[in-house]
Amino acid sequence: MDENKIKTALVTGAASGLGFELASLLAKDAYQLILIDIDSEKLKQAKESILSTYQTKISLMVKDLCSVNIAQEIYNEIEGVKIDVVINNAGFGLFGTFYNTDWERESNMLHLHILTTTHLLKLILPDMVKRGSGKILNVSSLAAFQPGPLMALYYASKAYLLSFSQAISNELKGTGVTVTVLCPGPTKTSFQGVVSQGCSDNKITFNMACPKAVAAYGYKTMHNGRVVAIPGMLNKFLSILPRMLTRNRATKIVRHIQDKNRQT
Repeated sequence: MDENKIKTALVTGAASGLGFELASLLAKDAYQLILIDIDSEKLKQAKESILSTYQTKISLMVKDLCSVNIAQEIYNEIEGVKIDVVINNAGFGLFGTFYNTDWERESNMLHLHILTTTHLLKLILPDMVKRGSGKILNVSSLAAFQPGPLMALYYASKAYLLSFSQAISNELKGTGVTVTVLCPGPTKTSFQGVVSQGCSDNKITFNMACPKAVAAYGYKTMHNGRVVAIPGMLNKFLSILPRMLTRNRATKIVRHIQDKNRQT
């Protein structure tokens, strides 16, 4: 096979949830895969599951994406590989008042959502621009559109991903490289369990989406080159609601929803 025709995609947080579903869609389209996750067992299971349905080449990288300079480590290991698609999906949340939550976990979350994602693109994008082709999908959240009491740093970090993605998408116009930011509402993945560590009474069930449907929407939108992808009509409405209200009012509404979910 002509090496120039081989397509390769890198997916973070690929062991389960949206990352796994997106990796499956890439495999269906004959992409070779580099799957990255901290959970080695689930990552192996994900590989076996994909290969049971699709014929492709899958490389696994067990990495803690919260680690300092992990993006450089990953880039060094894939040096020489033509990356056609990057999906930055890995992420987690933390529920609670900022003055009570654990700083180590918050620091890891910020490092993952902001520094690792940004650094990885900083390293890979120049190669894409030089070739004149490439697609980026950054997984943000509906949370990106307003402040989020009781998940303050999660909402803020997702807002960073939205703003960053929109900005570099504009910079990349005419280069052949596109950037899409996927902003789903609550999705039925392992995310909810991670959010609730140390606060098991938080159960977000409102407007819960299917990960297969969210992944399919994000995947199609990425290939269409759209910048902001918000799956679901209700989520689209909720994303513009903060523009229709004062920022203070929108913040109060989010706090009310968070309190209600905590009491459910």
